[in-house]
Amino acid sequence: MTKNRDVIIWSKQGCSYCNEVKAYLQEEGIPYKTVDVTHNDAFRDILDTKYGIRYVPVVEIGSSEDGIYQAITELGIEHLKAALAEEKIQS
Repeated sequence: MTKNRDVIIWSKQGCSYCNEVKAYLQEEGIPYKTVDVTHNDAFRDILDTKYGIRYVPVVEIGSSEDGIYQAITELGIEHLKAALAEEKIQS
């Protein structure tokens, strides 16, 4: 992954899927930022507007420079792995 790419995890406290995603990224040495939606319905509203969903985790991979992000909204670490592999190919 190029160094100008950001990884953002939309998550909530106590979410086992969210924790699985964070653990995987840590194991792979991929830095990420977290948006915690636990006590903030406005953040869930943002997810609803952007992707038509209100659940987490949602992982966004992209660039703050151009504002273009790919979202992984499917549950299951295999979807994140596939998106990261595709990102490496495009880099």
